Amino acid sequence: MLIWLRNYRRDLLAGDIGAGIIVTLMMIPQSMAYALVAGLPPVTGLYASILPPVAYALFGSSMVQSVGPMAITSLMIGTALATLAPPGSALSMVLAGQMALIAGAILFLSGVFRLGFVAGFLSRPVMSGFTTGAALLIASGQLGPLLGGPLANSHLPSAIIGLASLLALWLAKTYLARALAALGASGKVAEMLTKLAPVVVLIAATAAVAVLDLAAAGVKVVGEIPAGLPALALAVSAEHWQPLLMPSLLIAFMIFLSSQSAAQSLAHRRGERIVSNRELLGLGAANLASAVSGGFAVTGSISRSAVNYAAGANTPLASVISAGLIVLALLVPTTWISWLPLPALAATIILAVLGMIDFATLRDAWRHDRSDAAALLATTAGVVVLGVEQGVILGVVLSLATVIWRASRPHIAVIGRIPGSEHFRNVKRHQVETLPEVLMLRIDADLFFGNVDAIVDHLEQLLKERTANGQATRDVLLVMSAVSSIDTTGLYVLNEINRSLLGQSIKLHLSEVKGPVMDRLQRSELLKQRLGGQVFLSTAAAFSYLTEQAAEETWSI
Repeated sequence: MLIWLRNYRRDLLAGDIGAGIIVTLMMIPQSMAYALVAGLPPVTGLYASILPPVAYALFGSSMVQSVGPMAITSLMIGTALATLAPPGSALSMVLAGQMALIAGAILFLSGVFRLGFVAGFLSRPVMSGFTTGAALLIASGQLGPLLGGPLANSHLPSAIIGLASLLALWLAKTYLARALAALGASGKVAEMLTKLAPVVVLIAATAAVAVLDLAAAGVKVVGEIPAGLPALALAVSAEHWQPLLMPSLLIAFMIFLSSQSAAQSLAHRRGERIVSNRELLGLGAANLASAVSGGFAVTGSISRSAVNYAAGANTPLASVISAGLIVLALLVPTTWISWLPLPALAATIILAVLGMIDFATLRDAWRHDRSDAAALLATTAGVVVLGVEQGVILGVVLSLATVIWRASRPHIAVIGRIPGSEHFRNVKRHQVETLPEVLMLRIDADLFFGNVDAIVDHLEQLLKERTANGQATRDVLLVMSAVSSIDTTGLYVLNEINRSLLGQSIKLHLSEVKGPVMDRLQRSELLKQRLGGQVFLSTAAAFSYLTEQAAEETWSI
């Protein structure tokens, strides 16, 4: 904890200060916008951006991760609270803090008990599908605020501000970096200024509302923002623990996965290492801090973390500086924020979340593995049709189902020897030498209860095909080079295979058995009852032995 602070150097300070200022400019409007997505007053987004980054700096392992409100978790909070409290009410704030408390406790305890391995529970395609579905949900939910009302009954001044803001943001995202580069700006500066374009657009929209008094014309604005800092207190509703438990668990899961993705991506660029269990501690502490300071669930933001890194952040001090600047923003008069138009905020949300739609992963999955592509599309549809919580559950189920389905269908190759060598390869891929009465199989998977039936069926089918082709089988050699473990069911099935083959006057041999697997075999009935054949250290030794056996039998005849 705080290793980065003990080793801090003065030459790192300039980068941290610059990044802290830039991320603050991005975080103030973004935090308020995501609070609205969660169905909370905009100021709660600012509250959630003060203590959480400081808490993460104490426990987390990423040097440049920016922790605060994020679109997906905000949507999940809003969905969970929709049936429990009116949007923007005092009760909704209490319940949002309570969800942050539960999620924070789950994450922190997971870090204490070293449960970082849960990061592997969602595959990349399924995670992409969930993100895409959530982005579509958020974008569609912001159409009303963007237009000032339903599509068929929109408010003209609101729609003009919203659509103009959306167009300006799109033009900046698409062309600004290129234009700045053409004017001589470096790539890094051009990228950074492009990321800050939403701040300029929101300032322009706010100025237009204030100067033209568009609030009086019906344009909805953020409204009065309470000046001052949030009180440190923990408010909970005793009757809502149970309905909040499952949504909070799912939010904790998503917080970790999203944050881990952002942290790992930036750590690779910086040549650093992310410690999953420390991430759990850092994110847990951040959410506990948010719960006691009037905020809601927070996580590492991919977009803000990228800006933080690009702006020159070297350590978590950059995030601490951002938190301090937000404190200053709340201490000075906040009248200027009250004029911020909701249609312009909606435009920033829509453009931000549409950038989360991941067509690249879908394209790659479709080319590489259609089952992954199907899981991605199914998860997207699940989130859009069934809802966020059900989409998370569906994603986890699809990930696990894909693993089980693949594990239950292991690759099994009939192999032979490459002439003049001791290498053995698949007969379907290479020109190899085989022995007429010997079936050599390489099993490319561990043996466990989920795949042993498939192995038995494949072996029986091969033996039937050899018999139908008039090809006798005297020996079966199982090459175990890819088998790292065998469970009880696998040991039992090997015994059955041995007995079945002996009944057909066929000997079963094993080769390249790994040490831990051999230890288990020696305690099993397979070797105690005497294997029909032998166990060989190498497949080459087995091939030589079986070749000699065939020669001896031919000679004796």
